[in-house]
Parts: sequence; C-alpha cells; structure tokens
Amino acid sequence: MNRIKNFPISFFSVVMGLAGLTIALQKAVGILRISQVISDFFLYFSIAVFAIILILYLFKILFYFDEVKKEINHPVKINFLPTFSISLLLISVALLPINIVLSSYFWWAGIIIHFIFSLGIISTWMHYDKFHINHMNPSWFIPAVGNILVPVAGVSHFNPELSWFFFSFGLLFWIILLVIFFYRIFFHEPLTEKMLPTLFILIAPPAVGFISYFKLTGEVNDFSKILYYSAVFFAFLLLSQVTIFKNIKKFYLSWWAYSFPLAAISIATALMYHQTRMIVYKYIFVSLIIILFSVIAILGYKTIKAI
Repeated sequence: MNRIKNFPISFFSVVMGLAGLTIALQKAVGILRISQVISDFFLYFSIAVFAIILILYLFKILFYFDEVKKEINHPVKINFLPTFSISLLLISVALLPINIVLSSYFWWAGIIIHFIFSLGIISTWMHYDKFHINHMNPSWFIPAVGNILVPVAGVSHFNPELSWFFFSFGLLFWIILLVIFFYRIFFHEPLTEKMLPTLFILIAPPAVGFISYFKLTGEVNDFSKILYYSAVFFAFLLLSQVTIFKNIKKFYLSWWAYSFPLAAISIATALMYHQTRMIVYKYIFVSLIIILFSVIAILGYKTIKAI
C-alpha cells in the first residue's frame, strides 16, 4: 500500500500511448490489410490498463489525499492531470467504429472532466506566483491537446458547435504556449534529462489539430495542411536530435511522452494518404507504425521492469 503513495497521475500517459497505438492500428486495417483482431486486442488491453491505473489512483485518493494535493499544487505535475481525461477521449475515439453508444459515454465523461481541468489549470497559471520560466516544458501543452482532440469523436456524438468551441480555445492556447516555450528553451537553461522526452509532445497539437479540423470541415485544405506539415517539421526536428534522446540512460515515466505524439502523427499521415492517395504517405505511415509499435514495446518492458 505504501507504494501507492508514490503512484503518479502521469501513469495515465501509458493509456494515451496504448490508445493512440490502437487507433493507428485501426487505420492500418484499411491501409495495410492487417487483421482487425490485432486492433481489437489493443483496444481491450488499453481499456484494461486504464481500469487498473484508475483503481490504483482512486486508492491513492482515498488513503493518501495529501499526496494528491501535492501533485495538484506542483508547477509541473499539475499539467499531467488531463492525461486522465485525454485517456477517456482517446478510448472514445477507439470505440467509435465498434460501439458508438459506449464511445459517447467515454466522450461525455472526457469533455466534462477535461473542461474542469482546463479551467482549473489555466486559472492556476493566471493567479499563482509559484511558476517560473524554468518550470515551462512541453507538458504544458497537454491541456491544450485534450481540447483540440475533442472533435475527433465529438462530431459523431453532438452538435459540431461544441467541438468547435473546444477546438478553438485549445488551438489558441497551444499557440500562446508554443511562443512561451520557445522563449524559455532559447534564452534559459535547457530541459532536465527527465523532461527531455516531453519534447515529443511538440508533435501532438498540430497533428491532432489536423485530424480534428478534418473532422469538423470534411476536407484537407490549406489551413489543415499547415497543421499537418507543422507536425512533420517537429518530427524532423526531433529526429535530427536522436543522439540526445539516446544518451538518456535512466528510465523515467516521462519516456511515455514518445508514444502518443508518434501515434498522432501516424494517424494524421494515414488521413493524408486516404485523402490524397499519394503513395509517399503510405510509406511514411508504414514506417511510423513500425517505429510506434517498437517504441511502445520497449516502453512497456521498461515500465514493468521499473515497477
């Protein structure tokens, strides 16, 4: 029971990675003709992992609520609270082609909880003096990513205007935070080794934004291409720094930050292939799926070993 005291909210990033892989595999069923059994397995596995993590964190809330409050009041850990609501939204997306009713339950729970988290976190940013520029890192994008994600399943569950609302202020805060982050990374001390994997989160907002914008408009237009190619640029930027990531010797839970952004750019590339039928996107998608699957296999092994 004492180990639950140190159980972090960021464990839900594991679910984000697994659910992202599930959705990418669902796209691979149509593009690569892989068996749907594989994507179904990862869907149920993602839900099972989500349930286990949720139960463990509920025990932490019941028996070590002071530790939960410390996470909420921490200038960095607070940004991982929405990994829970984003997990709900991603499971909703993965369930969409299988059970639209169950998907809607996860979606409604996700958007309500995420909206509460967004208001609370942004209010904390605005009114507390505990934040310093060195606290700024890509994990601050997590609340914005959740809002941008809402339309992916949202257009199937409710009036699109609600999805436009979440998409709009999610995109707005992503742009604001992007400027602050580059100011911090250019003119202040570099990220600590523990936070270096969170650089991959840079890929997620524009990649998810591209998918959501397509869901809202039904077309790939000039603005959506700006979002997609922004994600591609960030992917190339991080690829050019692979040596830095290879030199991280100690395993941290923050390594799971590699997973969901890779899934997001994979899914976005699958969408580009479907809409343009340009064979290059198919090859890119295949490469990304292989990388994503390999990364999650390594992360799963290292996580179990660390536990």
